[in-house]
Amino acid sequence: MKIHAAVLRERETPLVLEDIELDSPRDREVVVRIVATGVCHSDISVINGDLPLPTPIILGHEGSGIVEAVGAQVTKLVPGDHVVLSFAYCGECVPCRTGHPVYCDISAAMNLSGCRADGSTAYMSAAGSVHGHFVGQSSFASHVLVHESAAVKVDSGARLELLAPLGCGIQTGAGTVLNLFRPGFGSSLAVTGTGPVGLSGIMAAQVAGCTNIIAIDVSDSRLELARELGATHTINASAGDLVEELRSATGGAGVNFILDTTGRQEVMAAGYAALSTRGRLGLVGVSPAGTRIDVDPWTILGGRSIEGNMEGDVVPDVFIPYLIELHRQGRFPFDRMITEYRGIEQLNDAITAGRTAQVVKAVIALD
Repeated sequence: MKIHAAVLRERETPLVLEDIELDSPRDREVVVRIVATGVCHSDISVINGDLPLPTPIILGHEGSGIVEAVGAQVTKLVPGDHVVLSFAYCGECVPCRTGHPVYCDISAAMNLSGCRADGSTAYMSAAGSVHGHFVGQSSFASHVLVHESAAVKVDSGARLELLAPLGCGIQTGAGTVLNLFRPGFGSSLAVTGTGPVGLSGIMAAQVAGCTNIIAIDVSDSRLELARELGATHTINASAGDLVEELRSATGGAGVNFILDTTGRQEVMAAGYAALSTRGRLGLVGVSPAGTRIDVDPWTILGGRSIEGNMEGDVVPDVFIPYLIELHRQGRFPFDRMITEYRGIEQLNDAITAGRTAQVVKAVIALD
C-alpha cells in the first residue's frame, strides 16, 4: 500500500516527506494508521549520529493509531482496534516468557537494526529500500507495519494524541520507579534531569508515596514544572555542590533512590556519592561510549548499588493501561508535559523544539 513517511536520508539533515510502498503484513504483523507520534531523544540521537543506524531510515517510536490490517496468526488485535505502540519482542524466549520482554534474545534485531529480525525491510521508495522498524515502530509515517507484540490495545474512547508518548520515555521513567525501584511509603527519591523521563519518574514517586521527591536540573522553568508535578524539593545543579544539596534535602541521611536520566559522568558520580545506606542509583540516560564512574568497593559493601534498565523493564501490555488508568484518576498528569503540533509537515519544527529544549514533549497529531 502507498503511505507517506518522513525519511532521514543523511544525518544532520531535515527529514523529507516521501511516498513509500509498504508491505502487506506477514503472519504476526499488524498495519496501523498513525494518529499521533511523539518525538523522543532517541530519534534526535539518530539524526545527530550519536546512535548509529543505517540510512535512509524512517524514525519515530512513540506512536498511537488504529489497526487497519492484521496477519494470519495475529490473535490479540483486529482491524479497528485503537493501539499505543511500544518496542517489539518475540514473545517466545526466556526473557519474554519471564516478564522481561525488553531483554528479548532478538531485541536488537527487532528494534535497532533498521530491519525486521530476518534482515528485510517493509518500506520501499522510488529510490530503493528504506530502513524502518525503529524501536519496533518507525511512527514518523501515515502508516506503520509492526510486530503484534509492539501494539497495546487501548479503549476506543481514549484520545490517541494524548496517549502516543506512553510507549517509550514516559514508561521508562515511571517503570523504573514503580516496576523496579518499588520505593516504600516514606522513601526519598531524586531525579537528575527533568525531561519527559525524569518528570515521569517524579509523578510515579508521588504515586508510590515517597515523602522526599527531589528534582535536579539546570533549568529553573523545568524545575518549576517538576514542583507542579510532585517534587517536594528542587536543586539547580549549576548553583552548588550537588552531593551536599542532596544530603541536606534528606537531613544528612542520603537518598534512598536516584533516577539518572542525564548519562553525564559527573552527575552519575554525584548521585552515587549521595546515596543512603542500601541506596540504589538507576541509570537510564545514554552515555557516550567509554564513560566510566569510579566507585569505592567499600561503599558497595554498604549495600549501595548501581543498576541500569531499558523501558522500565515493563510489560507494555500491562504497564501502559496502568498508566492510562492513573491518568484518568488524576494521579499521573503526563499531559502537562505535552506540546501538540498538527500535521506531519510540522515534524521538523517539533524535532528542533525538542532538541533545543523549547518544549518538554512534542507530539505530532497526523489526523
